[in-house]
Order: sequence, then structure tokens, then C-alpha cells
Amino acid sequence: MSEQKADADMAGKPMIMHAASCDLNEIQIPFHIAEGNAQWNRSRTWIITRTDQGLRLKHRHRHEDGSLDDVSNYGGDTDSEGTASRQEFPVDAESVSSFETNGLDKSVTNIWAIEVSEPGQGDARFAYELRRPQSADGRHFRVEFDLSKPVAVPPPPWGD
Repeated sequence: MSEQKADADMAGKPMIMHAASCDLNEIQIPFHIAEGNAQWNRSRTWIITRTDQGLRLKHRHRHEDGSLDDVSNYGGDTDSEGTASRQEFPVDAESVSSFETNGLDKSVTNIWAIEVSEPGQGDARFAYELRRPQSADGRHFRVEFDLSKPVAVPPPPWGD
């Protein structure tokens, strides 16, 4: 987990991801962050879809009432083959437009990555990463989840 100021609200909090739905063309992965008193911030879902050219990563953000956040459905498509364990997703034009409209100019250089260890490994991991080139602000957020130990199914994301 990053120690950057932008991540201070999440530092040290339990986090959980759950491959809630998966078919041949799409995986939806809610990402929850504990807020205390057995409550979870359930606003985030990562959506990975298959495209004709590769893979697409989008981020869906909802409010507690289920309505979409003004900044939602952002992400990008792979622009290279990647590897079996790591795929990178540079920001797409739709996301750049949304970021600029919503005053998030630093985000127009975002590159996200997903890493998944080979199944059956004793140290199996799922990792989500956001980084920006040093020319933007040097942002680097990474969170890893241990896939080797089952956990209780978390509550659904807000709006589902």
C-alpha cells in the first residue's frame, strides 16, 4: 500500500476484493475498504472486459444510495500483449475527457495494472496498481490481496 498523502484515508484499513461475477467476456471485481464498526465503503468495482484488441479495465464508482459518481466508468485498454500475470491499461480518451471535466487534470496520464499469480500457488496474489509518470505527480498506488486463503463473501457493492 502506498504511503503517499493521496492514500492516507485508506492506510492501515482492511480491504477486500471479490470476483463477484465472471464469464468469458467480463469480470466484475468489487473492491471494499473498511470504515469501522463493521461497515465497508462499497463504492468501487473494477470491470475487466475482453475487446477485439485485448482487455479493457473500467472503474465504476457509486454513492451509498447506488447512484453513479460524477467520475465513473474511467479506465483504459491494453495497448500491448502484456503477460499471463500482468496487464497494463493506459488511460483512454473517454477518461481523459471525464477527468478534465471534473477538475482531475493530474489523472490524464494514469496507467493502471492488474497482476494475478498462477492458480494453485501457495503465495497466490491479486494486485491492483495505479501509477502516473513522474511528470504528472509521481503517483503510485498498489494494493495486493492474498488469494491463498478463502475469505467470507463480502456484501455487494452499492447499487447492486
